[in-house]
Amino acid sequence: MLVTLDDVRVMFLVSPSGPQGAGEAFDRLEARLPSLKVRKFYGTMLNDEYRACVALETQDAPAAIGLDTCIIPGGVYARRKLERWLERLPEIGRIFGELAAEYPRDPARPNIEFYRSQKELLLFMAVTSRAEGRTPGG
Repeated sequence: MLVTLDDVRVMFLVSPSGPQGAGEAFDRLEARLPSLKVRKFYGTMLNDEYRACVALETQDAPAAIGLDTCIIPGGVYARRKLERWLERLPEIGRIFGELAAEYPRDPARPNIEFYRSQKELLLFMAVTSRAEGRTPGG
């Protein structure tokens, strides 16, 4: 399924060991936040750099808590849902591989993990404009 996402301003930490260190990067990120309630968390992967991210809120002061900021770019993305993601972490890479086999990937934008809840993870792979109007396998 193709969806169009808006830009998202985030604060982030880089995982020194790529996606394998995602859990540790999110632990470090969450430890700097006063509260986790109503926060939106993302993981991004671009050029072998994995970032643990949280959407910026108006009251946030990223520099004061030692976080960098960036924008997760919007645009057209192929989407897959992963239920019970905590039990299925090894499947994330395989799913991105399947998406790359179905759609032309845009190498300028990151793959995105959106942690919708403790049970549901949405995976987004950036696709080129050539993918618009396509259906999987078509």
